Amino acid sequence: MPHVKRLDGPKGNPIYQVGGKSFVFFRTPQPDATDPDTGERYTDVIMLWVESEGDKLALVQDPASPFFTTGHFDGHPSVLVRASRLAEISTTELAELIQDAWLSRASKRRAAAWLADHS
Repeated sequence: MPHVKRLDGPKGNPIYQVGGKSFVFFRTPQPDATDPDTGERYTDVIMLWVESEGDKLALVQDPASPFFTTGHFDGHPSVLVRASRLAEISTTELAELIQDAWLSRASKRRAAAWLADHS
């Protein structure tokens, strides 16, 4: 995606931004994302921005889906996914999710230009 900047978070975790706005963020282990059996914090959680609450719900409502959310993200336009579960989705779907995340955070001008080139 154009105009993407990769930054390192405070603990070296990758953050991808467009126009100074994050759209993919590799989280550090947090108390809101833990293994239900062991209580261990997940070390591989990736946050992806989504366009709307409807998009978020479509991804997280199926319990078998690799996508999830936590109470910390109530009202936040994003979904979480564990890197260890990315193989459960196709490369095409992952590319579309990243493109949609980028489009949700890019300026209207950048988004329109990208969409015009990829219609």
